[in-house]
Amino acid sequence: MSEQHFDVLIIGAGVSGIGMACHLKRECPGKSFAILERRQTLGGTWDLFRYPGIRSDSDMFTFGYNFRPWTGGKVLADGASIKQYVAETAKEYDVERHIRYGRAVQTADWSSVDKCWKLIALNEASGKPETYTASFLIGCTGYYNYDQGYKPDFPGEADFTGVIVHPQHWPEGLNYEGKKVVVIGSGATAITLVPTLAEEAGHVTMLQRSPTYLVPMPSTDKITLALQRVLSPKAAYRLTRARNISMSRFLYQRSRKSPATMRRLFLGIIKRQVGDKADMRHFTPDYNPWDQRLCVVKDGDLFKALKTGRASIATDHIQRFTKNGIQLESGAHLDADIIIPATGLDIQMLGGVKPRVDGQEVILKDKVVYKNVMVEGVPNAGMIFGYTNISWTLKADIASEYLCRLINHMDRRGRRVALARDTGNSLGKDTVLGSLDAGYIKRAQDRLPRQGTHGPWKSSQNYLADVKILRFEPIEDGYIEFDGEKTRAQEYKPRGFLRPLRSALFGS
Repeated sequence: MSEQHFDVLIIGAGVSGIGMACHLKRECPGKSFAILERRQTLGGTWDLFRYPGIRSDSDMFTFGYNFRPWTGGKVLADGASIKQYVAETAKEYDVERHIRYGRAVQTADWSSVDKCWKLIALNEASGKPETYTASFLIGCTGYYNYDQGYKPDFPGEADFTGVIVHPQHWPEGLNYEGKKVVVIGSGATAITLVPTLAEEAGHVTMLQRSPTYLVPMPSTDKITLALQRVLSPKAAYRLTRARNISMSRFLYQRSRKSPATMRRLFLGIIKRQVGDKADMRHFTPDYNPWDQRLCVVKDGDLFKALKTGRASIATDHIQRFTKNGIQLESGAHLDADIIIPATGLDIQMLGGVKPRVDGQEVILKDKVVYKNVMVEGVPNAGMIFGYTNISWTLKADIASEYLCRLINHMDRRGRRVALARDTGNSLGKDTVLGSLDAGYIKRAQDRLPRQGTHGPWKSSQNYLADVKILRFEPIEDGYIEFDGEKTRAQEYKPRGFLRPLRSALFGS
């Protein structure tokens, strides 16, 4: 079994993995690295999901990388365009030649004696295991299971004579023209699927247990298009990012501080979209804004489909599947030829790999995260987690920058091992994904690492604060150890109080 050594190993060639590799190229040019990717192509989420209408739920000017502008005026890009953007970024930074496709990582073991990670990966083409070693390991696998999505066991499911399709496994060439379709769910996937399917289907019903907050967003940004005509692509990108980051932060913060006011605002926007004849109970959640993620409605397409009668919403509970559809607890019956359970994700960390430190398995639910980048007690390892309240990539970028800073700091000091150590019993109740009340997070309480109650162990979900912490505050902060020696906290001396703000809004 061959063995290959690298300074850094990255697991996953999706948005986060390609971004991490590009940051290594930019900030640690002398480091050798490889990306182990189980699939046969890059793109992660944007290669896996193929359902009709698949698109970003975040604006592309904040979802794009901070070092490479997203050009054009398209705000909510389709999946193929996002994958192309990631692929072009990998090509521009000469990253793709570092990817080992078709490698399913099976084990990851840290040895304190050898001061390195040892990974066993199955080469799925040859069926043979391969050994990789690395001084530093970075998980960029996202947080869900690529093999299967979450789907409840519905009573009577075997009685249904039509087709059941989970969005995560959309079959190529599925014919839904003229068919009666029921989409179960009210999250981002359902909000995307319903208006897209309604263009060809006979009728589409969105069946939800409870409504979600919906926000219409135009698919093109006329202001950005105007900026691009008079400014360089980089300048236009930075200005648009700054505006969108500020708007997103304002809406989130106001929602947390004044939930009743923001609730009235969001519901008022929806009422203007759907008209006076619509039953607002289908659009009125029983929770406050941002207790769960807001769902973006591209160009108001869902509302248009509802007003034309091509689609409808049923707010009810499922009693059972029948031969021809779904029987609801209210007594109503939804006829269906195709049922699509858009019921969410199955949470899985590190692509299912269970890391070990000196032979002991790391139980992630018992661990607290450090600066939302490292897991306490796990040496020379990072995990890239994005935001849940704004674009994922905003956090992925600055987390990657921090890891590059850490690696460079270790080189300057001649250190070989970095370890975040929690000595204050900081373990909190919230997971690394924050305090969102979403079902997929609740179901994964026993699989996710925790955030702490204070200091660098607490996840802020605040981009401006995280830029200050991850880009500017000293690496040696009293919480991180190097070669077993605890560091002394160094005072943070900002060079101008506006520097972190300017850096957050306009780039590093």
